[in-house]
Amino acid sequence: MAKEIAIRTNGLTKQFEKHIAVNNVDLEIQVGEVYGLIGPNGAGKTTLIRMLATAEEPTTGEIYINGDKLLRDQTNLKIKRRLGYLPDDYPLYEDLTVWDYLDYFARLYRLTGKHRTQRLHEVLELIQLVNKRHSMISTLSRGMKQRLSLARTIIHEPILLLLDEPVSGLDPIARMQFREIIKALQEAGMTILISSHVLSDLAELCTSVGIMELGFLVESACLQHLYQRLSQQQIFISTLGNLDVLISEIKNCDLVSEWEVIQGRNSIRVNFSGKPEDSANLLRSLVSVGIPLTEFHCTQEDLETIFLKLGHKQAS
Repeated sequence: MAKEIAIRTNGLTKQFEKHIAVNNVDLEIQVGEVYGLIGPNGAGKTTLIRMLATAEEPTTGEIYINGDKLLRDQTNLKIKRRLGYLPDDYPLYEDLTVWDYLDYFARLYRLTGKHRTQRLHEVLELIQLVNKRHSMISTLSRGMKQRLSLARTIIHEPILLLLDEPVSGLDPIARMQFREIIKALQEAGMTILISSHVLSDLAELCTSVGIMELGFLVESACLQHLYQRLSQQQIFISTLGNLDVLISEIKNCDLVSEWEVIQGRNSIRVNFSGKPEDSANLLRSLVSVGIPLTEFHCTQEDLETIFLKLGHKQAS
């Protein structure tokens, strides 16, 4: 059974005078996914998100949100009710309390009576600001303010969330708190598109990623498939003995493509193309010839390494 598509674009392009910010993008995001959008500054991520959020009209191309086509020069009210959009620079009203701020937006979305009050309590609990509901926004930390912005974005219970650099400038604890909220929203059935420069966060959160370069979507894939296709397996090996002896043994293994010495440590990092049983055989052979190993562990190249490799390919 085919999965529902939350976002689909065909030939989506945005041109500002002579500059093409988004160039012929075909994108598909399935319902319930957390989709990470990555790329350098100026790659077109924000412009793409703004078009999906109906804040920017495409020059050419089509956008479908949960099967409904976004129409030019129309209010697209049905689609907008399904969307929650958090820009990277959305201002807060510092002279309001947390409760009054959320209540103001709940009223804008025409939430009424007990339902509005219940919804405010729900989002305050989700973003862990129940004890700050009577505090002035000006007294909140940066992380609290960003969580409050997210609460404002989901107050009307959208089914699609568009987040542009939501963890920018946050410390590690605030980023962790934000990640936990995103996970809870996904578990509740929300589809989430999130752009970020913090690739470790995206690797933990996302089911799929898209990589943008110079307006083009150069890669869009399930994160697991991306790792299988582009992430090289590596083995870190440390020894108490002579490093040259270890390297000479490593050279005998056909599954080792290259290696490098780790500076300051009696260790090497090797690129390995074998299966788990092959790495076990390599370990066994090194021990059998008497090499005194202190470390032997396998790892995969991370999302940041994949992104940098793809970037170099595009540049060359």
